[in-house]
Amino acid sequence: MKQTALITGATSGIGRATAHEFAKHGINLILCGRRQERLETIQKALERHTNVHILNFDVRDKTAVFKTIQNNLPEAFKTIDILINNAGNAHGLDPIQDGNIDDWDAMLDINVKGLLYVSKAIIPQMTKRGSGHIINIGSSAGKEVYPKGNVYCASKHAVLAITDGMRIDLNPYGIKVTAINPGLVETEFSKVRFKGDAVADNVYKGYKALQPEDIAEIIQFAISRPAHVNIADLLVFPTAQANSVTVKKDV
Repeated sequence: MKQTALITGATSGIGRATAHEFAKHGINLILCGRRQERLETIQKALERHTNVHILNFDVRDKTAVFKTIQNNLPEAFKTIDILINNAGNAHGLDPIQDGNIDDWDAMLDINVKGLLYVSKAIIPQMTKRGSGHIINIGSSAGKEVYPKGNVYCASKHAVLAITDGMRIDLNPYGIKVTAINPGLVETEFSKVRFKGDAVADNVYKGYKALQPEDIAEIIQFAISRPAHVNIADLLVFPTAQANSVTVKKDV
């Protein structure tokens, strides 16, 4: 029987790459995002390979999350086997005393509360069935704190704490819970963080960063393990990166 996966933040980066990877393996897809036009484009591209349904909502909007997931899924998509909590963001790179409160709110609302809202909407059906797999996309920033990373690092530390808590609480139900924590991945991430500033263009220069497809392949590996195997927590860097502040660049 084909599995069904719900992916948040599916319109770009790791989310989009994961959708393409899952489609290769015939997994039914529920793709979630804020950009309707992009969702439709991805749906059209992937429907040649698998069944695709799209949901347009912002994970920060608690009412929209629950209403959309509960009311807008066709019968064929209602049983969700795999949840990929990928939606996330970073804003600014400022010392704590200069931080922008709106940036803080955005990071905590999307990275932490959004993940919780979507999980809360999906988990009850998994506990009822006694099966499922939840993958939370964290970050190497959840493993350490770097200068000017304060609130972003805090949000990703929270993702790891929530993931560990989920794994404990859902253990009696046979539900797998995984954290995948990438280092530097070449996506729209930096453009969002630096608001399109020229600084963003230099983030990935001088070395080979991870690509979204690299992480998507890891996610596929994690969900395809035998029933008795759960990859609980995985940290992945590009070869050029040793930690959040140590990157070997050629220029």
